[in-house]
Amino acid sequence: MRPVRPVVAVALVPSAVAGAPVTAYSEFPMSLSQPIRITPSDHRKLTTLLRAPMPTNAADKACRQALLGELNRAILTPAAEIPWDVITLHSRVRVIDRQTGEPFEVTIVLPEEVDVEGGKISVLAPLGTALLGFRQGDDIEWPVPAGVRRLRVERVLFQPEAAGMDA
Repeated sequence: MRPVRPVVAVALVPSAVAGAPVTAYSEFPMSLSQPIRITPSDHRKLTTLLRAPMPTNAADKACRQALLGELNRAILTPAAEIPWDVITLHSRVRVIDRQTGEPFEVTIVLPEEVDVEGGKISVLAPLGTALLGFRQGDDIEWPVPAGVRRLRVERVLFQPEAAGMDA
């Protein structure tokens, strides 16, 4: 089993305007945070998303900053080479809540594609950001207002790259 990667990537964003470099500072030293793998296509889409006008809501800003922290430590991996069990945009996954044992399924999507009833959650939602780049079998510690939620990626049910699609 791979070590648990804490998901508290709080970033300080000096500039988030169109054309500006996307930079951040992760709260965790890089040696404590395992890098994630994402495709160049996903990286482009997410960088474009983060360059859109910043929300004024503190929670939305925090979500964008967390995603930025993940992107800054990501290893870009061509779609044809990304392992089938890495969670990318449009991947559908089954996750187990390690405290309750309850499974649930979600698909990670862009904000405009969200369908909560259909199990499609935004990559900007804390869980969406937390899952991006994780692999089947990984454990996640996810901070929530009531403490820390502990999850395990039980199975990657669908990954567009493994299906020969470019998400």
